[in-house]
Amino acid sequence: MARSKLQYIVGVVMLLMIGTSCSISYKFNGATIDYTRIKTVTIEDFPNQAPLVYPPLSQMFSERLREQFRRNTRLEPVDANGDLILEGAIVGYELTPMAMQEDALSAMTRFTITVRVSYTNMTDEKKSFSGRTFTSSQEFDSNNLFSDIQEGLANELIEDLVKQIFNATVEDW
Repeated sequence: MARSKLQYIVGVVMLLMIGTSCSISYKFNGATIDYTRIKTVTIEDFPNQAPLVYPPLSQMFSERLREQFRRNTRLEPVDANGDLILEGAIVGYELTPMAMQEDALSAMTRFTITVRVSYTNMTDEKKSFSGRTFTSSQEFDSNNLFSDIQEGLANELIEDLVKQIFNATVEDW
């Protein structure tokens, strides 16, 4: 009886030691932001500077990036001088033939969007970066007319790019 009571006490003490010595913090949105220090975010428009221009791309991308921060953080969006600042440009919008066939025609085409981003963290300058590129691509059957699938593919690539940028800026993996 005394032995099982001692084992119980040792077990409880070990659990308490483990519980107080390490803590795990997990947020479902993945953002690790110290809201006591970081309260605002400025996301500039990302102009389309790619050689091939899809007119709605700049607005689609910029708004999707802002929406990602609105949905997944408690940061207040401000027009200038935020605690976090994201700016950059869309620098690539390309179609590349893939999987050449016997008749020298491409069976697949790769669609790629590249964005150059500068990120400034006013509270922790070590986390800032400048001119970092993010790329997303997807292949599609060349028998499809690109103009018919362009908007849908662009939305998919934008979604991936926004997640990459969000991960690189406010997730601390």
